[in-house]
Amino acid sequence: MAGKAIVADHVKRQAERGPWPGELDRVVSPAMFDEAAKEIAAWPGYRPTPLAELNRLADRLGLAAVHYKDEGERLGLGSFKALGGAYAVLRLAADHVEAQTGWRPDPAAIRNGGHRDDLQGLTVVTATDGNHGRSVAWGAEMAGCRCRIYIHAGVSKGRQQAMEAFGAEVVRIEGDYDESVRLCAGEAEANGWQVVSDTSWEGYMEVPRLVMAGYGVMAGETMAQLPQPPTHVFVQAGVGGLAAAVCAAMWQRLGPARPRFVIVEPTRAACLMATARAGRPTSVTLEEETVMAGLSCGEVSLLAWEVLSRSAADYLTIGEEKVAPAMRLLAAGAAGGGPITAGESAVPGLIGLIGAAADPDLRAAIGLDADSRVLLFGCEGATDPAIYREIVDGNGPGARLEDLIDG
Repeated sequence: MAGKAIVADHVKRQAERGPWPGELDRVVSPAMFDEAAKEIAAWPGYRPTPLAELNRLADRLGLAAVHYKDEGERLGLGSFKALGGAYAVLRLAADHVEAQTGWRPDPAAIRNGGHRDDLQGLTVVTATDGNHGRSVAWGAEMAGCRCRIYIHAGVSKGRQQAMEAFGAEVVRIEGDYDESVRLCAGEAEANGWQVVSDTSWEGYMEVPRLVMAGYGVMAGETMAQLPQPPTHVFVQAGVGGLAAAVCAAMWQRLGPARPRFVIVEPTRAACLMATARAGRPTSVTLEEETVMAGLSCGEVSLLAWEVLSRSAADYLTIGEEKVAPAMRLLAAGAAGGGPITAGESAVPGLIGLIGAAADPDLRAAIGLDADSRVLLFGCEGATDPAIYREIVDGNGPGARLEDLIDG
């Protein structure tokens, strides 16, 4: 069957269906989401990103509705990451000023660079596949502090230049993403720099909580835009921060009526599936980089797993071959909802949905039927325009639903 050719593997877990467990407030609380939403709504250029209805895809798959949250124009940075890294940097900048002066500065003054002199001693650093680093660099430019970013060998030159355009110092290493995370953490500790990571590990939790709180803005917008709550969410995962933030926000808002969460990863970087199968955080070795660059991660965020271990019902993995057709499908508007510019890391949820819905066994296992209302998160646009054009304009299957479903 077509679905089995698309979905490489499936792991099912028992997810909790009760109200939001108060003990998970230690990961990200409703108050944290509210505070982030209030601050980000005041940012220059902020507006909710659009929610597209993929009606043609829904009809073809025999579903009630499929909606796609399009993050391609988020704050001019091209991805949902704009919400997390920059928010954490601005919060850390306010903390630094307070430590220097004894009083808490107005957030607008931080954003407008009104405390640049007070922030000369603050250097923020991060490791990134591209999008998170761009957000951190933008936040540092707004505040007026130094920024140093570590990238691995697989990060494109275009994404490096996008970070440098905000004044960041970019350091490229020969290893993979997880090696860049370790180098960043070690050099930060040696030099007294502040790590702003979207992943968490033992002893490093507070800043990733702020990043996740920023991501919750996207979930809040989506719930306000949807005509009805979704029954299913298919969401791609790298370290798991996006998936956990969206799941937490919806669980807090909807309680036992929250949707079923399906995590989708590349087979080349399936750390969450390995973790779900083992029942504990489990790393994987990246033998080869995935084209889905933002998901090229071998180690799960511990904070994200605290939420997902109790809330995600299904874990799917997909190969590389459907990424280009999915990007072309959305670019042509063939799924419905008009033309959508979706980057490589924006389409795994879409691919996972098509693979699951097209295979009778997976469809039944995940509970997809004619009443299902599915939500997808298109987490990025053309964050590297050259790569986007190369993929969308390149040789290969065209922009038809059949190229994905039956191809």
